[in-house]
Amino acid sequence: MHAATPVRATAIPSVTHALRAVESLLMGGGQRTARRNAWTSVLEDRRRAKDRVEAQHVLEAVAGRASRAT
Repeated sequence: MHAATPVRATAIPSVTHALRAVESLLMGGGQRTARRNAWTSVLEDRRRAKDRVEAQHVLEAVAGRASRAT
């Protein structure tokens, strides 16, 4: 009877992980930080735009109620 050979399981890196590894090789740390900061700014701008739209809807709803009450 033969003893079972242990099997090693190694995780396959995700595409995102692989891209980040390539990015770190190709770009200096400063450029990576600048890209991350730029993306954070984009996300914050989108959040503010969403907040503006929601505020506009609230103002329109309040204005509509006020005009019906008069």
